[in-house]
Amino acid sequence: MESDPTDTLARRHCVPCEGGVEKLTVDQVRPLLAQVPLWQIDEPGDSISRKFKFRDFVSAMAFLQQVADLAEEEQHHPDLHLTGYRHVRIELMTHAIGGLSDNDLIMAAKIDEVAPD
Repeated sequence: MESDPTDTLARRHCVPCEGGVEKLTVDQVRPLLAQVPLWQIDEPGDSISRKFKFRDFVSAMAFLQQVADLAEEEQHHPDLHLTGYRHVRIELMTHAIGGLSDNDLIMAAKIDEVAPD
C-alpha cells in the first residue's frame, strides 16, 4: 500500500487488505491527518473517528446511506454509529491488521467530500 505523496487522499482508491501489511504508526498517520483535519486519532493510534450532527433523523440516515455506498465502492467499511436520532460517529480502522492503513485515511477523505458543510 505504497502512497504517492503528490496524490490527495480523496483521489486515491482503497486497496484490498487481508493482513500481512504493517499498520501505520502514529508518526506516519499524523502528516496524513492534515488532509482530513476534522478526524481524530484514538489514543493507542489504532483508529480514527469523526462526529457529525444533522438537523434530523432523515438527514442523518441519508448521509449514512451515502457513506455505505462509498464503502461498498471502495470495499473498505467503517463502523457507523447513530445516536440521539441525529448524531453520527464514524470510526475507521483496518480490521485485518488491527490498526490504521492508508485505506482508512483515504476513506476519511472520501467521506469528507460527501459530508454536508
